[in-house]
Amino acid sequence: MSKPSASAKSAPPTSQEQEPASYELAVEELERLVQAMEAGQLPLDQLLASYQRGAALLNYCRARLQAVEQQVQVIEGGGAQAWGEE
Repeated sequence: MSKPSASAKSAPPTSQEQEPASYELAVEELERLVQAMEAGQLPLDQLLASYQRGAALLNYCRARLQAVEQQVQVIEGGGAQAWGEE
């Protein structure tokens, strides 16, 4: 039983499993997926896999944007006080 798990762990993750290296790369991959899906040339199984990957990329992008928005709010909040004091 441990051998299949070990081989599954040693195999490189597929693009379905990999988290994007950056927000920009996630957006690029998402755009490519949307174009391929809109072209209507994908087999049903690949269409479903593309949809699932697109949903994962969209969630990643939303989470990154939310994190950046929170950081900006913190910076602006602290920055506004520092500027007012000077």
